[in-house]
Amino acid sequence: MPFAAVAVVIAYLAGPGSGLAGLGTPLPEITIEQVDFVDGEIRATVRNTGPMPVDVVIADVNDRIQPAAIEPDKHLERFETAVVRIPFPWNEAEPYRIGLTIDDGTRFEREVEAAAPAPEAGLELLGSLALIGTYVGIVPVMLGLAWLPFIRRISGRHYAFFLSITVGLLLFLGIDAIEEAAEVADENLSESFNGLLLIATVTTLSFLALYYAGGRLAAAGKSGLQKPMAVGLMIAVGIGLHNLGEGLAIGAAIGLGQAALGAFLIVGFALHNTTEGMAIAAPASRAGATVPMLAALGLMAGAPAILGAWIGGFFYSPFSAVIFLSVGAGAILQVMVVVLRWIRGQDGVGLSGAPVAAGIATGMAVMYLTSIII
Repeated sequence: MPFAAVAVVIAYLAGPGSGLAGLGTPLPEITIEQVDFVDGEIRATVRNTGPMPVDVVIADVNDRIQPAAIEPDKHLERFETAVVRIPFPWNEAEPYRIGLTIDDGTRFEREVEAAAPAPEAGLELLGSLALIGTYVGIVPVMLGLAWLPFIRRISGRHYAFFLSITVGLLLFLGIDAIEEAAEVADENLSESFNGLLLIATVTTLSFLALYYAGGRLAAAGKSGLQKPMAVGLMIAVGIGLHNLGEGLAIGAAIGLGQAALGAFLIVGFALHNTTEGMAIAAPASRAGATVPMLAALGLMAGAPAILGAWIGGFFYSPFSAVIFLSVGAGAILQVMVVVLRWIRGQDGVGLSGAPVAAGIATGMAVMYLTSIII
């Protein structure tokens, strides 16, 4: 019955009641998602983010109309994209305002603070981004795993303290991923995409999907896989998804010609990620993990930074960046819940105890201090 009623309402709005949808005056909107500077040419990637089809008819640079070619064509249906190619003798490091006017006379623009040549896709850039991803993701996580021998020798309340540090680290990473996603959505996504709602939806779906997968993994633990190792595996997956987002940010900065920002991100993330290995080492220390197992977990957590750098450098889009960062946030928050449940199950340890509170506070403080360089 409810489905039948909904079908009747939809049929009415599509037929006799179609005039109701026409109330008010819809406004066109286009979004200039990316601007690339190549030899003697400026290329602007534009998307129709308004409710109606539009035609791009005029391009200008610094308020001066310029000849332009639009590929594949000037007509854009809703959410369709095109590349506007503007022959222009631009100068490196100078600011530019790129404007596009549609058929009803409305003009939209995007400002570039300092022009920089877009890197050329090829094996050299592929190798450079892979090296950067290794430096930012794999190396710091492996260094953080060096905490393992120390954590293995402690017990009881001290171990609960280090597990709680892991919770603090993960909590900070989750908040950081959501903040980065919100920043990308605010600066680059049209309001028609509902950026904050997109972040909330993807984060929640990621959390639920991984919560289900974690339950299956825990069930597998009863048949041979040790629970501490299962938790370490989930932490590695969550951190790996977060590092995918970090690699995406670095690759995008380099791919968009923002060399200075890319350098800051590389140094900052490398320092920041040395603490992530500790988050894996804490549960793995109780699982009798071998060196190959630890290396596999470290690669699982760090290697996605390489993939993220490739995606950001060659195929960057604000929409995909928000999706990846939100998935990482959901994964990290799910792992944090799993670790808290595990701490509660430890003998003589409660979530309201001093070791837990001190550990979470320490983890948050360490992550904040290592993040201020970014």
